[in-house]
Amino acid sequence: MNDKFNKNKTNKDQNKKHPSNGNSFQPDNFDWKKAGKTSFIWIAIIFGAVYVSGLLTDVGKQELEIEYTEYKKYLENGDIAKGVVMGNVFHGEFKVPQILDSQYGNKIDGVSYFKLTLPFIDRSITEEWDQANIQYTFKEKTIDWTGYLLNMLPWILLIGFWFFMIRRMQGGSGGVGGIFKFGKSRAALWTSDQPRVTFKDVAGCEEAKEELKEVIDFLKSPKRFQKLGATVPKGALLVGPPGTGKTLLARAVAGEAAVPFYSLSGADFVEMFVGVGASRVRDLFEQAKKSSPCIIFIDEMDAVGRQRGAGIGGGHDEREQTLNALLVEMDGFDNTQNVIVVAATNRPDVLDPALLRPGRFDRQIVVDIPDIKGRLGILKVHTKKVVVNRAKVKLEDIAKGTPGMVGADIANIVNEAALLAARKRKRSIDMTDFEEAKDKVMMGVQRKSMILSKEEKEVTAYHEAGHALVAIRTKGADPVHKITIIPRGRALGVTMQLPMDEKHGYTRNFVEGRLAILMGGRSAEILIFDEMTTGAGNDIEQATQIARKMVTEWGMSDLLGPMTFGKKNEEVFLGREIQSSRDYSEVTARMIDEEISRIVRDSQRLADEILRKDIDVLHQLSKELLKYETLDSKDLEKILKGEKLTRPLNGNINNSKSRRRQRRYKTSNNNKIVAANKKNSDQDKVSLKNEDSERSKEAKIK
Repeated sequence: MNDKFNKNKTNKDQNKKHPSNGNSFQPDNFDWKKAGKTSFIWIAIIFGAVYVSGLLTDVGKQELEIEYTEYKKYLENGDIAKGVVMGNVFHGEFKVPQILDSQYGNKIDGVSYFKLTLPFIDRSITEEWDQANIQYTFKEKTIDWTGYLLNMLPWILLIGFWFFMIRRMQGGSGGVGGIFKFGKSRAALWTSDQPRVTFKDVAGCEEAKEELKEVIDFLKSPKRFQKLGATVPKGALLVGPPGTGKTLLARAVAGEAAVPFYSLSGADFVEMFVGVGASRVRDLFEQAKKSSPCIIFIDEMDAVGRQRGAGIGGGHDEREQTLNALLVEMDGFDNTQNVIVVAATNRPDVLDPALLRPGRFDRQIVVDIPDIKGRLGILKVHTKKVVVNRAKVKLEDIAKGTPGMVGADIANIVNEAALLAARKRKRSIDMTDFEEAKDKVMMGVQRKSMILSKEEKEVTAYHEAGHALVAIRTKGADPVHKITIIPRGRALGVTMQLPMDEKHGYTRNFVEGRLAILMGGRSAEILIFDEMTTGAGNDIEQATQIARKMVTEWGMSDLLGPMTFGKKNEEVFLGREIQSSRDYSEVTARMIDEEISRIVRDSQRLADEILRKDIDVLHQLSKELLKYETLDSKDLEKILKGEKLTRPLNGNINNSKSRRRQRRYKTSNNNKIVAANKKNSDQDKVSLKNEDSERSKEAKIK
């Protein structure tokens, strides 16, 4: 209890010590329940004020308006007791309640009060009142607040609703003048007391860390660089595919730097109001200059930095105005402030050239897909947060088996392994959990509920066996890691290959071998069943794409030679490479189509030759697939050597464990039954002995 009190006390002290910065944008957690209660209270107050005003102004009296002739009749008869004159309006009271005609034509009984508008009031009128013994008084005309409130209430509600919507659109910032803060920056200010991410938490991008360390060192000790005449770099652009850790690197910069760090997204500049983005850019740099030296981080830079002239509206486009303001602030006339801009994007091709020149973004830091060493480092970072059986788990093997994966994918594998281990009620994560999680991420989720017929299973087994056998017999191809005929994702079966080494460029023989592997499934179907199925549709699509790139982009065609065909239209506003235009003749187009068809057909012919030579191996592979459903690389080696597989059936490892538990349960139950029978027999023996002793005693007495 004392620890909890002390913890709360320290948190309160920290909150007092570090109040929220006015420049930092905090998400609006709008409390609808509280807002509803507040609105109800204000409506009740307004209606209460209207009611009280009505009471004070005697609006509650039933007062009918009568004609002048009726008034003269009641005046002559002496039926009027008293009256109040307000301007030219006479508010009278009858001595006895009368029956009057309403404006709707019906008669109302028991009317005591009336009113009418007199054309004028002079001495003759007052003399008539005196002769009729009417008690009259003159009052000044007062403002009818009730009517004003009732008339203004809809407008008040409309204005209040407009204020509410404006507040919601600009992020819910309250306070005095909140609705006029559209042009203020929404950057979040990171301070040293917040949870930090350091470079130790970042793995797989050592070159990028070194470049950013130099920027941080410049801000921490600028004199060391200024002695040699070096100036602070204006900006650093982090470029790389999604999930490689660009934003994580920026967080690490915020954790390592001992200077203020402003963080925001490129989409935070864009608003529905014209000129807001440019105003926010100016406000951001104004705040940054006040706390110089500092770092500004803009995530998803392509949202605001796209090439100009591609959108609708020309130079008056809101996005272009924002970009112009950013260009001026980064490298304008006033370049004496030590403000470094760090941006991240996965689309550097769509950025404006003026943004990428030296003086604005001096450095373009590439955060690429990690190699095996980087993947191992990422695994070590993420496995620190989970309970791993270090004796059974080999992180090196997992790193080798995840080529082409980025940091986000590896983090997902670790999380999936932890979820699988928790589902199985394990105390720690072992290698089987990692393998299952890796298969789930790379091949898709098992669709156990999908039931295939015997014929479909057989076709799928031969299809996947065809892929695997061609891959095994193709020189230089990636080794086969796993084959399965269990439906995963949208596929009925999967053949997965894993490269031994990292590849950055591919030879023509490798590409042609890849085409033969893709066509191996279709070839096996035709060879065994003499029939084609739709299962090879995706394989044919991939093969056609690769063959087209071989002809039109890679220059791997003997007929057309080392040339590229097809000019890409780079419409930046819609996205680059949205379409391509033909820069070749109809004759060349026909030659391209014929060459693509020839390459794909040659690949299928090569796959047919391989399968016909090893038809016995193909039958054996499909047979074992039908039996075990999943085969790994070790199983393939045994099958190729002609050995029989002696492992449990797929998915029966858990069943064997359950069987062991059942056996233990049965034996324990049997032991319990035997013990109980033994106990009962012992009790029977004791009772028999007692009966014999009683009988002997009776015989002795007799």
